[in-house]
Amino acid sequence: MQVRDMFSKNEKYLNYFYIILFLILSYKVQSNTNIKIKVLDYLDSMQYFSASFIQNDNETLSEGKIYIGEKRVRAEYLSPSKILIVLDEDKAMYYNYELEEDEFFNPKNTNAWFFYDIFRNPYFFKDSEIVLKNEEILLKKSWFDKEETKYLINVYFENNPIILRKIEVLINKELIQISIFNHNYNEDFDKRFFKLISPALLN
Repeated sequence: MQVRDMFSKNEKYLNYFYIILFLILSYKVQSNTNIKIKVLDYLDSMQYFSASFIQNDNETLSEGKIYIGEKRVRAEYLSPSKILIVLDEDKAMYYNYELEEDEFFNPKNTNAWFFYDIFRNPYFFKDSEIVLKNEEILLKKSWFDKEETKYLINVYFENNPIILRKIEVLINKELIQISIFNHNYNEDFDKRFFKLISPALLN
């Protein structure tokens, strides 16, 4: 009888433990989901936005500015070479100021696509993972393309308030790091600013 009572008590405590564990995990999942929604809303709201960036690919350190419009993304590399890239969902333009050369291409066929998808594709991070660490939020997404190339994108944000700070793109074993600063959320762009037209023709 005592053994049965002891087993019954242990089973009761075990049930309490599972209930508490379930509530804790449910709260954590709900909390992460809410934060993820806030982060995605933040990215989606980044229209008429600009920021400075430093890009490091372990071979070259580049500096420039990124501009986010309603539908397009414009990246201006200022050093070591002056280069302009304007991206739409399925079309883009590359212009080298020093060589006065332009090229039009499909961004999905190059490594430039992630600039567009991060900022102007609201569905890109729907299946991503959210990680909270102290005052930092990490948004993670990984996948393989048709050629079995492995991609991993990590986007880092400050929390309270949410501020984009860094993007890491790992393509197979090649890592690109982009640090972002000097945020401006109230840019006023000229109508021609995001045009897919060579700058030489706009002057």
